[in-house]
Amino acid sequence: MLPDYPNAPGAGSRLSRRRLLAVATLAAVAVPVGVGLRPARAFGDSDADDDRAYQLAFAEALSADRGVRRHTVAGQEILYRPRQLLAADADARRVAAWLDEAGYPATLADRFAGVTRLLFAGETDIPAIVTKLRDPQQWPGQRVPAVQPHHVLLGLGNIMGNPGGPPRAVAALPPPDPNRRGDGAGVTVGICDTGIWRQAGVVHPQWLGGAYLPEADDEDPLYLHADVLAPQGGHGTFVAGVVRQAAPGVRVDPESALSPTGVGDEAMLVAALGRLAPEVCVVNLSLGGFTLDDQPSLPLANAVAALPQGTAVVAAAGNAGTSRPVWPAALDRVLAVAAVTEGVAGLLPATYSGFGPWVDACALGRRDSTYVAGRMPLPGRPTRLFHGFASWAGTSFATAHVSGRLAALMTAGDMSADAARLALLAAPRWHPHYGVFVG
Repeated sequence: MLPDYPNAPGAGSRLSRRRLLAVATLAAVAVPVGVGLRPARAFGDSDADDDRAYQLAFAEALSADRGVRRHTVAGQEILYRPRQLLAADADARRVAAWLDEAGYPATLADRFAGVTRLLFAGETDIPAIVTKLRDPQQWPGQRVPAVQPHHVLLGLGNIMGNPGGPPRAVAALPPPDPNRRGDGAGVTVGICDTGIWRQAGVVHPQWLGGAYLPEADDEDPLYLHADVLAPQGGHGTFVAGVVRQAAPGVRVDPESALSPTGVGDEAMLVAALGRLAPEVCVVNLSLGGFTLDDQPSLPLANAVAALPQGTAVVAAAGNAGTSRPVWPAALDRVLAVAAVTEGVAGLLPATYSGFGPWVDACALGRRDSTYVAGRMPLPGRPTRLFHGFASWAGTSFATAHVSGRLAALMTAGDMSADAARLALLAAPRWHPHYGVFVG
């Protein structure tokens, strides 16, 4: 979930951010700052202007995407695919018959992860139809069918098209510590994201060279045209570098689940999960989205349940600054990760981070990592130039750090991924709504 902080916590925040910050300030004094982090830098007003320009650019890109629709009811905002409805396989024909009788004929199309996709010939108010289908009064004497929109997922920004701030160019990372090269050795982390830069292993030989098997379908297209970067082009490469910093001996398996704009959907993520190599035992999902009525995503719940037993799944809690659950992070089997930041007295919750009792862990959200080469024009602002390294903030990168630390814990304790997850979560919670702090 991605880039930098939205300007303020979401208006729909269901808990008092002020109260959480006050409690966390008291707790932060005793919490150590994590290892492997670069010194914090101060950013000026020009960076705030760049953040606003980046948000505008992302919003324009999202609005131009004809494959995305917005449901804008306050507190229930979602992004979804137009003219598509998902129904549990067992309910699909019954739903199709109801739609036909109600004057909304739809065609049974493909199936994935235990759901059937129904397609409408024309533009349809999908959330309204789903609400009707979920009404028990429509099904007297029958079980209510399991139905939902086909939700759009983002590489996690604010659900209504606010990904926060752009990456910032920084100097090259120092080489990996030779004494830590065994951290995560023998462990493979799957990264379902934008894919990975074609030149990642060549440009970053010390961090990414030989760390993965390059495959054509894993490549991040990166660019809108020439060397102009899409808003989230390079996100997967950045995430891979954060994982490797947390566990320099780990291997990664990058899979494309998002476009370089940072947009995907449930079918794309299910397909990416299905392409993961058999040896993957930790899955990093720095993406997600809200769902209609905050119900668990049917296909994502099924896809996660179908992963090999013992696999640990780590997902971002989102950057909308709200306690509203983000999926797949809020699924029971998934380790949900929030972000914290460095304050004067210690660690504080990051204002952009998702939070709530469904969050399991937290880590620092601002990281320096491996990035890509290119330029990022911002409306009314100077063009940003990148030469392979960047700083970025978001729950995406807190998540990647936790995935790497899980891998390191596996090798240090000679344990399975699931055992490492349970061991990590056995530590005292840093805060009830942010989980265990992972340094």
